[in-house]
Amino acid sequence: MERTLTRWPAGHRLSRRGLTAVSLLAMAATALTGCASGKAGGDSAGQATATSGGGTVSGTKSGGKVSLVVIGGKSDDPFFSTVKRGVEDAAKLVKAGGGSVTYLGPANYDNLGPDAAKLTQTAISQNPSAILVPDWVPENQDSAIKQAIAKGITVFIYNSGGISAANKVGAVKYIGSDDYEAGKAGGVKFAEEGADNILCVNTVPGSANQEARCKGIKDGATSKGSSAKQLPLPSSNFGNPSAVTQAIKGALLKDSSIDAVVTIGVGDADSAAAAIKQANAGSKVKLGTFDLSQSQLDRIKAGTQLFAIDQQPYLQGFYVVSMANQYLTYGVLPPQNPILTGPLLVTKDNVDKAIAGAKAGVR
Repeated sequence: MERTLTRWPAGHRLSRRGLTAVSLLAMAATALTGCASGKAGGDSAGQATATSGGGTVSGTKSGGKVSLVVIGGKSDDPFFSTVKRGVEDAAKLVKAGGGSVTYLGPANYDNLGPDAAKLTQTAISQNPSAILVPDWVPENQDSAIKQAIAKGITVFIYNSGGISAANKVGAVKYIGSDDYEAGKAGGVKFAEEGADNILCVNTVPGSANQEARCKGIKDGATSKGSSAKQLPLPSSNFGNPSAVTQAIKGALLKDSSIDAVVTIGVGDADSAAAAIKQANAGSKVKLGTFDLSQSQLDRIKAGTQLFAIDQQPYLQGFYVVSMANQYLTYGVLPPQNPILTGPLLVTKDNVDKAIAGAKAGVR
């Protein structure tokens, strides 16, 4: 607010991304040492079809086969596009076993909590074996998630909410990053690089993971003697580069003591970079962001962006689908909980490896 275990289809020719997926699959299989009982639902026949967002990832449900519904972000969100690539690679393996995976996402983030709850209700109506969902806004979503569990549907929480959300609603596991700890790492890094007054730009205020990120930034900075504050913007600004650029530029011009800006996502980071340039603050204001895109990597390589905090969204999509499939099919689970995919700080010291991962489609 960001990306897997049956036999590969005979004769399937692997793309570069597919080869990466298989190597990750081997690592995941090695980690699956625990065993737990699981109940596979979704015995009803019919076509699994997404009602909004990214559309159907794979085909038809059949009686007794694993059927998964993945709830994620909107289709043009760069972060969730990478999550969805991981979902799609894992879905090939689910489909090879006769199962199906459906991806549902909201049209926008203007009403995220209620919309995510409605998507969960839509997922419940499809009677799947499992629902895989971020717990973005618990006060809106938890009731629907608990309703799914009460109906015998297995739930995995991924991307947002953390282990506390998974335990609260009764989900099997949490897969993703720890947003608060990721923020702390960013706040510490800013402070260590000389930033004294950090601005955390939040274009989805009220979302649990984004609030945790900004709080982590503040606490990390404070632990090193620096300070940080949040700039909350209307969620309608998400995906509106002009509005975000103007808001950040205005904040920089109003408060000349701001010497670092961090954004909650890659699109906003591009807007922040433009705002810093327009405010003629490039020599003073350091830039950081959560998540990765090519433009972030290019700026880090060029020395115009300090860091990006990667939570590896491809792995989130890949792992949550593969683990749910294996749990429902064989009752196996890795013993670790949560399964962390981040945070990993990408800086000038390791940016070349991150660029290679981006070329492979997994960063």
